[in-house]
Amino acid sequence: MSPEVDERIAAWFAGRGWQIFPFQREVWDAYARGESGLLHCSTGAGKTLAVWMAALREKFSDPGPGLRALWVTPLRALAADTEAALMAPVSEMRLPWTVGRRTGDTSTHNRKKIALAPPNALVTTPESLCVLLSQPDFLPHFASVRLVVVDEWHELLATKRGVLTELALARVRAIAAGVRVWGLSATLGNTDEAAAALGGFLPDGSTAPMRIVSGAARKQIEIESLLPDEAQRFPWGGHLGLDLLPKVVERLRAHKTSIVFTNTRSQAELWFEALSRAMPDWAGQLGLHHGSLSNDVRRAAEEGLRTGTLRAVISTSSLDLGVDFAPVDGVVQIGSPKGVARLLQRAGRSGHQPGAVSRIACVPANTFELVEIAASRDLAEEGVIEPRVPLRAPLDVLCQHLVTVAASGGFHPEILQNEVMLTHAYHTLSPDEWAWALDFAAHGGRALRAYPEYARMVDDAGWLKLRDDATAKRHRLAIGTITSDASIEVRFANGARLGAVEESFVARLRPGDRFLFAGRCLELVRVRELRATVRASRGRPTGVPRWMGGRMPLSSCLSSGVRRRLDRAREGVLDSPEMERLGRILAVQAKLSRLPGEGDFLIERLASREGHHIFFYPFEGRLVHEGLAALFAFRLARVEPLTFSLAVNDYGFELLSAREAPLDVALAAGLFADDGLTEDILGSIHSAELAKRRFREIARVAGLVTEGVGRARKSTRQLMVSSSLLFDVFQRYDPENLLAAQATREVLESQLEQTRLRQTLGELRSRRCEIIRIEEVTPLAYPLFVERLRERLSSEALADRVRRMELVMERHARR
Repeated sequence: MSPEVDERIAAWFAGRGWQIFPFQREVWDAYARGESGLLHCSTGAGKTLAVWMAALREKFSDPGPGLRALWVTPLRALAADTEAALMAPVSEMRLPWTVGRRTGDTSTHNRKKIALAPPNALVTTPESLCVLLSQPDFLPHFASVRLVVVDEWHELLATKRGVLTELALARVRAIAAGVRVWGLSATLGNTDEAAAALGGFLPDGSTAPMRIVSGAARKQIEIESLLPDEAQRFPWGGHLGLDLLPKVVERLRAHKTSIVFTNTRSQAELWFEALSRAMPDWAGQLGLHHGSLSNDVRRAAEEGLRTGTLRAVISTSSLDLGVDFAPVDGVVQIGSPKGVARLLQRAGRSGHQPGAVSRIACVPANTFELVEIAASRDLAEEGVIEPRVPLRAPLDVLCQHLVTVAASGGFHPEILQNEVMLTHAYHTLSPDEWAWALDFAAHGGRALRAYPEYARMVDDAGWLKLRDDATAKRHRLAIGTITSDASIEVRFANGARLGAVEESFVARLRPGDRFLFAGRCLELVRVRELRATVRASRGRPTGVPRWMGGRMPLSSCLSSGVRRRLDRAREGVLDSPEMERLGRILAVQAKLSRLPGEGDFLIERLASREGHHIFFYPFEGRLVHEGLAALFAFRLARVEPLTFSLAVNDYGFELLSAREAPLDVALAAGLFADDGLTEDILGSIHSAELAKRRFREIARVAGLVTEGVGRARKSTRQLMVSSSLLFDVFQRYDPENLLAAQATREVLESQLEQTRLRQTLGELRSRRCEIIRIEEVTPLAYPLFVERLRERLSSEALADRVRRMELVMERHARR
C-alpha cells in the first residue's frame, strides 16, 4: 500500500481527534494479504472503520465498476446508520466510492436503481441478501464482490438467521472468486467457534483459515445498582422495579441523555407511563422503542437519541445493537440483565466512542435480583462471557435455500450439495438428509407429492429450476426465518399506524376497553380482520399487552456466578453493596433452612393448608427449571400416582401435591438420572401439541405455508390451521418426515434446553443433596409460593396473604 494513501487516512483520523489503533492496522494488513477473519472487540471501539478502511485502502482512488463490498447487518434499523458511517470517510476524503442500502424498507424505485447499477458498497440484511441471490438478473453483480462484512455476528450466530447467512456466504464464495469475509462481533465467549462458523470449510474438508483479531484493551465499564432504602420487604418475582422510580428519575436527571432498558415490551410500556407521570416537565423529551411499534415511532426515538432532543428512551433489546448514539452518557437496566453479554452490550450504548467510559445502573425488580447484579459485575470484571453455539443443519432453512437457488436460474443437485456442505451448519449433513430435503423442496416429499402446489421445481436436463415466475415471486416474498406471532395491527381511525399487538390480547378486549400501548392510553373502537382501530383516551388503562417470547431466563454463565456469590455469603463474605443490602434476608434463609453453597443442591419440604410442597433450588434458569419440574413430577408420579401443581422461577421450582410425594424413594430410583431422559421429557409434557406449535414456524420457513399478498393474504389463524393440518398429515401418513422430527427436536432444545437440562442432571448428581423440612416459607421459597398463588387468588386476597408471610419473615429478620 502506498505511503500517500496511509498518510491521507491517518490525516482523516487525526482530523476527527482519533488515533489509529493497532488492531485496526492488523485488520488492514490481514485484508491486504487476502485473509478473512473475525474482529472481536468492545462496542464503540472502532470495528466498522477497521474493516471498511481495509477495503478503501485496497482501491483508494478507484474502486472499479460494480459491486465491491457487501455489508450484512442483522437489523434493518441499523442499515441507515451503517450507510452513513461508511459514507463519512468516503465523502470527507472525496473518494469515488458509492454506498447504498437494500433492505425490506427500501422503496421499489430504489430497488430498481440498485438492480440496474449497484453501488460499490451495499448495506443489506441476511434476508435481502438472499432475495438478491434469488434474482437471475442480479446474480452476475456478485462476481465483482471482494469483501463481505457480517456485522454483529454474535447476534446472528446461534439462530436460523445465522444459518441463512452461512448459506448466502457459500453462494457468494461460489460466484466471487477470492472474496474475503470478515465478521464483526462484541460480547462473545467462543470466538474460535464463531470464526469457524463464519468461515466454513474448504473443498478438501479442512476448516477455512480465519484470522481472529482482538480489539483494543477491554472497555472501561462502570456497573452499579440503584438500591432500595430498606430491604425489609421481600418482593417476589414478576415485580417491575417501580418502587425505585424516584431513584431512576434522579439518575436520569443527572445524565444528559439516557437509555432505559427493560427485558420485555410490557415492562417498557409501563415504565414509559410511570416516567411520564413522574416527570411532567420532560413532556416531549421521553421516547419509547420496542419491536412491536411502527417503524415511524421507532425512527423518531432513534433520531431523538442521535440528536439529543430526547433526554431518555425506554427500550427493549431493540436498541441493543450497533446504532451510534453519541449523546448517550448513561444507561439504566430495569431488572436483572439475566446474562453477562447482555449487560455489557447494553452498557456499551453509553460512551459509544473509543476510550470513553460506559456506565450502567441496574434497578433490581425484586430482592434476589441483587445477587444477579453482583454476580454479573463479578463475571464482567473477570471477562467471562456466555458463548453462542451455532445451530446444526436446520432442514427448514435448507429447503428454503434450495428454492432460492432454483429461483436464480436453477442448480445441479450434486454441485449445490458440495457447496452447501462447505458451511459450518451443514458440513456433517448426511446423504439421506440431503436427498430428503431436495425431494421435499422440489416435490413436497412423500405425503404431498400428489398436490400440484407443492411441486415447485422442474428438471431441465439435470438442472432443477422453479416451475414458473409466480412460484418465484411467492418465494421471494417469504424469504427469511423470522416468524411472527399471531398479531393484530393497531391504527387510529385516520390510518396512522402505531404497531402490532398479539391476537390473544385483543381477543380479550371489548369496544370501549382501554389499554396502554405505544406510550399512550388507547380505547378500542373495533376489530375487523387483522386491524384494531383505536382512539386516544384520557382515562386510566385497565391492561397492557403481553407478548409471547418475552421470558428471558438466567444464562448458565450467570447461574454459576449466582451460586458462587451465595457460597461466599454463607462464609460471611458480603463484599458488594448488593450483598450487604441482602445480608438480613440471607440470614433469615439460613435461620429457617439453609443457605445453599456452590456445591449444594438444596431441597425444602413444607406442609401447609394447600398441601405438601417440595422446593428445589438448582439455580439453573427458568427454562431448565420448567423441564426439570415436569420431569421430576413425571418420575415421582411413576413411583406413586400423584397430581402436582408447578411453579417455576430462575432459582428453582415448586411441586405441590395433596399427599406427601415419595421423594426419598424417587431419589433412590434415579430421580436425577439421565437414562431415558428424552423419553421421560416427552412423556411429561404435551409434546405433540408443543411440536405442532413449533411446526408452524418450520412450515413457514420451509415454504409449506405462505402469507400471500393483497386480497390473497391469509390471516395468522389461517396459517396456524394450515400448518396444523400439515403436521397431522405428516404424523399419520409420513411418520419419518424430517421437518416434523425437527419440530420435536427444537421443542426439546429451544423450549426446554434439553442439552443444558442433561448437564444440570449430571451436576445435581455431583452436588451434596440437602433435604430440609421447614415450618415456614423461606425467602428462597417465597417467590415460588407467591407465583403459584397469583394464578388463583384475586389481587386483594393475594396482597393480604403475601403481607402475612412478609410479617412472619420480618419478625425473624429482627431477632
